[in-house]
Amino acid sequence: MKDLEQIFEKARKAYEEFSTFSQEKVDHIFKRAALAANEQRIPLAKMACEETSMGIVEDKILKNHYASEFIYNKFKDLQTVGTFYTNRALGIQKIYEPIGIVGAVIPTTNPTSTAIFKCLLALKTRNAIVISPHPGAKKCTIEAAKVVLKAAVEAGAPEGIIGWVENPSLEGTEYVMKNANIILATGGPGMVKAAYSSGVPAIGVGAGNAPAIIDESANIETATSSIVQSNTFDNGVVCATENSVVVVEKIYDQVVKAFERKNTYVVTKEEDKEKFRKAMFKEGKFGLLNADLVGRSALVVAEKVGIKVPPTTRFILVEAESTDHSEALAHEKLSTYATLYKAKNYDDAIQKAKNILKMGAGHTASLWADVSAHPDVLEKFKTLNPGRLIVNSPSSLGGVGDMYNFGLDPSLTLGCGTHGGNSFSSNVGPLNLLNVKTVAERRENMQWLRLPERIYHKFGSLQYAFEDLKEWGIKKVYIVTDKVINQLYGKKITEQLDKLGVAYTVFDGVEPNPMLSTTKKGAEDMRKYAPDLIIGFGGGSSMDAAKLMWLMYENDGKEIDFKDLAVTFADIRKRIVKYPVTGRKAKMICIPTTSGTGSEVTPFSVITDDKTHTKYPLADYSLTPQMAIIDPELTLTIPKGATNAPALDALTHCLEAYVSIMATEYTDGYAVQGAKNIVNYLPRAYHDGKSDVEARAKVMDGAAFAGISFANAFLGIVHSMSHKVGGYHGVIHGAANAILLPHVIRYNAACVLEGGKQAYFSQFETQNSMEKYAQMARELGLKGKTNEELVDALIETVQKLTKEVELHTSFKEYGVDEKNFLATIDKMSEDAFDDQCTGANPRYPLIEDLKNIYLDAFYGNPVKKFSK
Repeated sequence: MKDLEQIFEKARKAYEEFSTFSQEKVDHIFKRAALAANEQRIPLAKMACEETSMGIVEDKILKNHYASEFIYNKFKDLQTVGTFYTNRALGIQKIYEPIGIVGAVIPTTNPTSTAIFKCLLALKTRNAIVISPHPGAKKCTIEAAKVVLKAAVEAGAPEGIIGWVENPSLEGTEYVMKNANIILATGGPGMVKAAYSSGVPAIGVGAGNAPAIIDESANIETATSSIVQSNTFDNGVVCATENSVVVVEKIYDQVVKAFERKNTYVVTKEEDKEKFRKAMFKEGKFGLLNADLVGRSALVVAEKVGIKVPPTTRFILVEAESTDHSEALAHEKLSTYATLYKAKNYDDAIQKAKNILKMGAGHTASLWADVSAHPDVLEKFKTLNPGRLIVNSPSSLGGVGDMYNFGLDPSLTLGCGTHGGNSFSSNVGPLNLLNVKTVAERRENMQWLRLPERIYHKFGSLQYAFEDLKEWGIKKVYIVTDKVINQLYGKKITEQLDKLGVAYTVFDGVEPNPMLSTTKKGAEDMRKYAPDLIIGFGGGSSMDAAKLMWLMYENDGKEIDFKDLAVTFADIRKRIVKYPVTGRKAKMICIPTTSGTGSEVTPFSVITDDKTHTKYPLADYSLTPQMAIIDPELTLTIPKGATNAPALDALTHCLEAYVSIMATEYTDGYAVQGAKNIVNYLPRAYHDGKSDVEARAKVMDGAAFAGISFANAFLGIVHSMSHKVGGYHGVIHGAANAILLPHVIRYNAACVLEGGKQAYFSQFETQNSMEKYAQMARELGLKGKTNEELVDALIETVQKLTKEVELHTSFKEYGVDEKNFLATIDKMSEDAFDDQCTGANPRYPLIEDLKNIYLDAFYGNPVKKFSK
């Protein structure tokens, strides 16, 4: 093994140098080596025939020519060095890198052409190669390697870039396979299995045993001529050669006669068939082919088997019926004889081919048929498992590529895929001998600011906004609301529609927490009415229900799986579920009468499942209305109880969107302005809302600003936890947010101080919750010398505002039963972690952390101050 150690040492050294070469130098070496191999195609072919006694000199000349000229021309312009793909926007570069030393096992059937092929592939990819020849073809294989090496070195390649085993043996082959960086194995199943068992990455091929099907639509003359041509090429040693011919019964006799006219001898006598079965394998062991028959002419095969054939015989077909493994004739032959089967019909032919391929799975199969006139025949043929399905071409030359189909890459190593126990199913080429390095620079995800097409605001804007209905050509309107809002403000909507002469109908059955069954009922009613405009009118519940009805209506009456819509996502652009496209049948207008959810400008809708009573936040930009009308006139008679909780919900939207991992300068501005409006004007709007138009308008605008902000930056764990406590214990959403918000501000801001986890998102470069909350406090005009003092001031401001608008500061005070709360806290915490809003929270929460926040919020525990 010392010689082999030296060969590998030289190869390793040569590789280290060669791997630094430019594409220009590599291509020059590749060309000179290909030319040299091509020049020696005749002497190498003669050596191969003399040494192995297999094949035909003239055909081996063609294979050597193919392995040099065809391979060079196919891959001469292929980039194999350096960066081959760059996308600066994505921050991605892909770079080709050589693998190292290729361990190449060469078969006795194609000893020189395969050696040339593998050496050229190695040179094109800046790899070194060490060849392990077959003992029965070592002289010609080594000579082929020498020819390529000499030309490569003269062209500038390092010495030792191509090496070989001088005296091949089982031990030598094992050494090559275990010390190479990759194995390129061509040979019998045993050798390929050894390659895959070596512990080194391997590309191998398996047994061929290709079946050829002749359909009744085939051109019989072309099919029979081509099959004879294919099987007699180099006396059948190409692994893609047809080893069985399956003929549909209807044309069987015609096919046999056509073969016979072309110097084919058909064996029909049982005693002669039995002679073939006995002669095919050594010691009767399937898979261990008798070398005396491999690559021999039909006359030699007949003599060796012991049958008499005419002296002009070029090809032998042996009739058989069984395609089972136990039938010797169903196996690979690598010679000038094949098995002939009669199929009852095309389906039977396909089944016979499938059975035959069990003894040569994944390699090659061929079909002779008029596939243009009978495409169904081709479709059934495609159900076979080979990596190469050759149509109307001689299989041996068709399978190796670039001769009968120029889109199939030329190769002398044909993968069989997993069906054949291989790692690769296509024709092996240079790219199989390259690693791809990917340079991935950090990049921010693309973000957006998506809004309704039109937003009308200011006192009395409703009537002016409705003028756009003329521009849109609206004929029929479907109004979605609840009974109370309909009684209070319904006429303000319908009067405007009457003025425009637009027909309408009203659905006022929406509950405070809109139910799935309600939205389904509304959607069905909507389909019958067929509106071209939908108006969601009222609080967040009415607008949310209208959005889902709209979505169902736009889906052309097809059933939507609500659970699919409610599936959470980590990135809205990569979500599993695709929502129906909206706006094709109807436009959507949302008109709020409370200042809270911001649903009029968001792509969100919260719906409750009747059966589980679980609230599902749906999120998709298809839910964004085309128009929002924010008219404070519609809020003047809203009772105090419908003012405080929604506004605290809106304030929560501002603060959560502001510190969200998806926050941007675009969303921050809306979040800050929304928070200012609500903090400064909510007390007035709450206590004097019926007369203080300015305060109502400011709070209403603030809620819309909040909606725009969180529609594009998303929310956090206040909402995650609020959704669950609302679903489990009936706490009004805004009131739950008001209770939870101070505790969550403290939790997020303390992330670094407490060793918490930073959330995962490319834009979110560093944990900045403390700084962001402090900046919001400054924007609100709060005082503090340090960030910690400012965050404490922000928490105190939220708590003070909550009390000023007469909301509770704990769930216990709200009236939630302690026993029931504690019984559900573990499940609520887990569900909150899995809520859609959790992913954008700046501190990645642990479920135990959520549980502790729930406990603090339930009992109203004091929020721990940062400042002393």
